Amino acid sequence: MKKKSKNKKDYTRLKQQFGAHLQKIRLDKGLSLREVAQNCDLDDSNISKMEHGRFNVQISTIYELAKGLNLHPADLLKYEFE
Repeated sequence: MKKKSKNKKDYTRLKQQFGAHLQKIRLDKGLSLREVAQNCDLDDSNISKMEHGRFNVQISTIYELAKGLNLHPADLLKYEFE
């Protein structure tokens, strides 16, 4: 079993929460993964990974997602953190 480094934080829950929020926004807008990907510089498989909490999102990725969803980048961070 892999041992975690003392200095490395586990952001699994944070990534899962962001992914669920991202997916909710996309579905509320009635967009497919492919449609979002066509509107920005991201691959639909990577967007899927983000929605399932398996991708660590960078600020540039948030910008591209916002472009693909036609919303302000800050809207992607407006959700309850646990």
